[in-house]
Amino acid sequence: MNLRYRSAAGRWVLLATVLGSSLAFIDATVVNIALPAIGRELDSDAAGLQWTVNGYALSLAALILLGGSLGDRYGRKRIFLLGVGWFAAASLLCGLAPNVELLIAARVLQGVGGALLTPGALAILEASFAREDRSKAIGAWSGLGGIGGALGPFLGGWLVEAGSWRLIFLINVPIAALVLWVAARHVPESRNPAAARRIDLAGVLTGALGLAGLTYGFTAWPMRGVADPVVLGSLAVGVLGLVAFVLVERSIAEPTVPLVIFRNRAFAGANLVTLLAYAANGGIFFLFVVNLQVVAGYSPLAAGLAMLPVTVLMLLLSARSGALAQRIGPRIPMTAGPVVCAAALLLMSRIGPGAAYPTDVLPAVILFGLGLTLLVAPLTATAMGALEDAYAGIASGVNNAVARAAGLLAVAILPLAAGLGNGSLTEATQLQPVYRNAMLICGALMAVGGVLAFLTIPNRLAEHVPPQSFCDPCAPPAQPRKVALRA
Repeated sequence: MNLRYRSAAGRWVLLATVLGSSLAFIDATVVNIALPAIGRELDSDAAGLQWTVNGYALSLAALILLGGSLGDRYGRKRIFLLGVGWFAAASLLCGLAPNVELLIAARVLQGVGGALLTPGALAILEASFAREDRSKAIGAWSGLGGIGGALGPFLGGWLVEAGSWRLIFLINVPIAALVLWVAARHVPESRNPAAARRIDLAGVLTGALGLAGLTYGFTAWPMRGVADPVVLGSLAVGVLGLVAFVLVERSIAEPTVPLVIFRNRAFAGANLVTLLAYAANGGIFFLFVVNLQVVAGYSPLAAGLAMLPVTVLMLLLSARSGALAQRIGPRIPMTAGPVVCAAALLLMSRIGPGAAYPTDVLPAVILFGLGLTLLVAPLTATAMGALEDAYAGIASGVNNAVARAAGLLAVAILPLAAGLGNGSLTEATQLQPVYRNAMLICGALMAVGGVLAFLTIPNRLAEHVPPQSFCDPCAPPAQPRKVALRA
């Protein structure tokens, strides 16, 4: 079934995938605005607040590759529905958590649900739409999904100010119910007939162990010191885990991540840019709204509203950005987008006590929104379009895993790199210099991402011959061609 972008059936599929993805996107950002309130109510230190963010990001990043491969094997719609239901149940636990330890545990469970639903949403789009409509559909998905992420701080600020931080989790339950209803009725099933027959447990475990070790080590470093055995041991476990992951994926017959796909220059380049850009984004969305509240004195609602221009720009321009990249090629937008974001971060680094929104905040936010709009849709379309259609689930899983791992490590490392030490994220005098340094580091990451995009992304992606069918489970099995190794 090859849907058209503007058809009624195509709009239902787009609605279901956007709403489902938005659940994960919003929860990746909405909690940031509530961190000061969570810290006060649950009496949590800086490490507890970091783990409230990273508990979700860790399980999401560690298992998102598994989510993509499960969708390829058992059906993307089926795994997507499972993920949405799981996410809703975990969100309910988050909203009822009586202390920060149980909140972190519930956030870890929430990340598992996000890992199941996120790659399925993008793979469903890639498999459902006709090739000539995919860039437009992915552009619309990127824009609307990005809106969900940008709306997170606004929604969180309103809920925290009007009621309680617990509402930011409880509101997921009715939204998830709507997604389940729409997807069950209107989303076609799709799968990869050539998907691996066995689950790569060794790869999943070594990858999760590597991310967990690095995250815990960098988070504990400020409090314990670099020479502490726990810190050194955790970092060593993280490095060894990631090395073991690569060795496992090279040696087994049916890996979660066939390393051969990285021989495709466009795919490898897109994921390198993703690593740098989303590491920067992770730092920005973690510290920006906290800085506005703690240092600049904004209310939670005002801090959340500060990012509203990003939402508007992505709503208006992301689909057009995807269409532009399809017309002129992805290299120019993917080079210009991170550079524009880097300029915006120079302006953001100057936001301090008494910052006026119209003159000190708004110009930086608008510039940042324009940069993201240029970058996100072409980046996603390149990561998905560089490989054969049969590998839509793998491509989506890898790109999402890279993005989530980048954000996860940014939240763990950035406060340390910016000079937080054992200070507090809720004390203005301690946060202000850390925030300024962090924005400059994020700007440098974006700038390097722009340079890498120029060097690695081609003007045009190679054309791939589509398989016979992805969406009709009763159709003859598709016989995907070998992975295209050269863009």
